[in-house]
Amino acid sequence: MALGEWLSVTNARELAKAQIQKEADELEQSPEAEEHELRLIYRAKGLDSEEASRVASQIMRDKDKALDALTREELGLDPAELGGNPWSAAGVSFCLFAIGAVFPAMPFLWSSGQFAILQCIGLSVLALAAIGVFTSLFNGRSAAFSAVRQIVIGLAAAAFTFGVGRLLGVSVS
Repeated sequence: MALGEWLSVTNARELAKAQIQKEADELEQSPEAEEHELRLIYRAKGLDSEEASRVASQIMRDKDKALDALTREELGLDPAELGGNPWSAAGVSFCLFAIGAVFPAMPFLWSSGQFAILQCIGLSVLALAAIGVFTSLFNGRSAAFSAVRQIVIGLAAAAFTFGVGRLLGVSVS
């Protein structure tokens, strides 16, 4: 999971950088077309035609500012925020998944068989609900919605994993 997170963040950063480079190339090759794009953007934001032309013309006087404006306005990217650090994202992902893996495994330390499986499901539901409630502090959703969503998705993933294990002949009984 950590390597997947690293790869995801790295790919997102590379894509953003490639888009910014393409915009820089367009700015170098056809500055008139890019100024026209800026005018259209500012018209769409509510400036009248004359004001939009004045603002676009002013911005185009400095290539760095023009690239920054086009990157933000046309691409919707903040050049200073290109997806975060892939190594810290990987580290956080590793730690969270490692901690999360403890809850379904714990019952097998003191129990076995069907009783351990039921405890595993119960502890997993509690942990998923707690994660859902915690994420509701940041996502603007209600605690109940976030908890239920987390439980449903987590149990669906567990059921899928169990099903694949069963098909491969590897399962807990």
